[in-house]
Amino acid sequence: MAWLVLVISGLLETAWAIALDRSAGFSRLIPSVVFVVTLLLSMAGLAYALREIPVGTGYGVWVGIGAVGTALVGMLALGESASLPRILCLLLVVVGVIGLKIFH
Repeated sequence: MAWLVLVISGLLETAWAIALDRSAGFSRLIPSVVFVVTLLLSMAGLAYALREIPVGTGYGVWVGIGAVGTALVGMLALGESASLPRILCLLLVVVGVIGLKIFH
């Protein structure tokens, strides 16, 4: 259960990062509210998961999921560069997250 909550929390990290960008410095109400809600849920989920998962593993996986998710949303939906070097670097992060899960 802790791993499922951790993965969901990592996905919520992607949501709050995109909402933060869309809030335009907290000048837009709906993205700002989405940011606060998803940030709180993401942090609560991380805290819950860290009851069973070591902090180095849990935090690394959480950040990795959030970073890769945010970069993918940027590339697929927001017009950011999807160059081969960027994609290869994201794959390295994914391999690192999988390694943390396997060897925790």
